[in-house]
Amino acid sequence: MPNPIGNVRQKVKIAAGLFWADYAVLGAQVQELEAAGVDWLHIEVRDGTYMDFGMPRGGFDIIEAVRKSTSLPIEAQLQMVRPSFDVFRQLADLGVDLITLPVETMAELTMQAITFIKDALDLKAGVWAWQGVPIAAFEQYLLPFVDIIEYESRAHFWVKETGKSPHTMDPIMVENIHRLHTMILDAGLEERIDLMEDGGLNAGNVAEFIEAGMTVGEFSSPLLKGPDGKYQPGIGQIEAAVARLRAVMDKASDTYRNEDGLISSQQKR
Repeated sequence: MPNPIGNVRQKVKIAAGLFWADYAVLGAQVQELEAAGVDWLHIEVRDGTYMDFGMPRGGFDIIEAVRKSTSLPIEAQLQMVRPSFDVFRQLADLGVDLITLPVETMAELTMQAITFIKDALDLKAGVWAWQGVPIAAFEQYLLPFVDIIEYESRAHFWVKETGKSPHTMDPIMVENIHRLHTMILDAGLEERIDLMEDGGLNAGNVAEFIEAGMTVGEFSSPLLKGPDGKYQPGIGQIEAAVARLRAVMDKASDTYRNEDGLISSQQKR
């Protein structure tokens, strides 16, 4: 199967986030996600400094274990303070296919890092940011530089887990995705740059993001946990979760998109 990253299609794609994986059965969960038909795996790689977590998460050992369990593309979304070129080389050696960089901390190094990832390592490259970073901050990184832009909704991770996503989906996030899609469309790159909403998505709200121009959704809790806790492999929970989500997304894709992209955008041209 061709690498789907940066290859925009009529059907909106699923990036399965492993934030809510059960790491006691990680390999089996990854294999079930692949068998159920997700498009790639999204791993958040933290240095323990970028965000106020007690310790790093999603380290190189996790990526190594995931690589051994799947043939799907793997994304390393770096939640780090100014990661070095050596970090990028190590990620490439571990079999990562896409590295996404935090706009907030990379600052003036962002363009150099993107160039290195694509030219020296021959990997896909993207940029991402949390809600609150101005939309205009992404404009400098459009083609020939990035394969994907990701925008993440705010989250209150410090609240005790209740079985729901910690993300809060503010109405402005739909408008943010619409504005990012317009930026990509105006650059003539709708077929070549993926646009991801990261976090807070579920079967109840994903259609409005697809209507706004999202081409890939990142999901973790909708695929890996329910009201009674994390899904366990071998009993059909993960397969059923992917199927429920895919059905809603395919219906919205058929309503709002065709092979040339977002239908509403074509009507305005």
